Amino acid sequence: MSRPVIGIVGNFHLINDEYPAHAAGEMNSRAVAEVADCVPVILPTDPRFATVEEILDTCDGILLTGGRPNVHPAEYGEDATEAHGAFDRDRDAVALGLVRACAERGQPMLGICRGFQEVNVAMGGSLYPEIRDLPGRMNHRMPPDGTLEEKFALRHRVSLTEGGPFHRLFGATEVMTNTLHGQGIKEPGARIIVDGRADDGTAEAVYIDGAPGFMMAVQWHPEWRAGEDPVSRPLFQAFGEAARAWAGQGGQPARMAAAG
Repeated sequence: MSRPVIGIVGNFHLINDEYPAHAAGEMNSRAVAEVADCVPVILPTDPRFATVEEILDTCDGILLTGGRPNVHPAEYGEDATEAHGAFDRDRDAVALGLVRACAERGQPMLGICRGFQEVNVAMGGSLYPEIRDLPGRMNHRMPPDGTLEEKFALRHRVSLTEGGPFHRLFGATEVMTNTLHGQGIKEPGARIIVDGRADDGTAEAVYIDGAPGFMMAVQWHPEWRAGEDPVSRPLFQAFGEAARAWAGQGGQPARMAAAG
């Protein structure tokens, strides 16, 4: 039996400041292929190239990756400021539609960093443009200097709801994670359940209440050395199992075991 296909949401880049490309980090493909045991396919996030329906008909699951551009604040009813950073309206158009469709279809989806924020915005939630400027919050941004190992190092604790889906998945109510984000959840969207928070109160793990399939998202980057990390590995394994269940049932919802 062939492995399920996971569509990895790509980001727009200019190679050498002139050649346009859609790309995703190699560590995303490695986590999907080696830990989730699925086939990674990078998706061009531009609505001119493929509709949400065509993407979902092609893939068994969707991985919403991180990315430097942020969700445009117009998507949650606010004006853009300098603090909101750069944007990618084409990715907004594709990714937000994918979230809403997966939430209804039960098609498996895992959100990471920007993908975590997209899940919230797609369901009607809002974002803070800069977490580190809020009273009592830590700096969650990626360290500006150092090696990749240093930038993706475990930096803070996430406390999970006892008995919640992330607790059941990880087998612990506290886990250590990396942190490489500037923005974060302000108001949770409809059906968004915040299931894990950093010590400063920042939302770090969410799921969609009542979703008929695997719909989980984390603010950190579990794709970094996913096969070695005791938190990342079960998350990607559960995502892969959900994609296999979806493919095995001919694209029919399989109730998300993690959410019970």
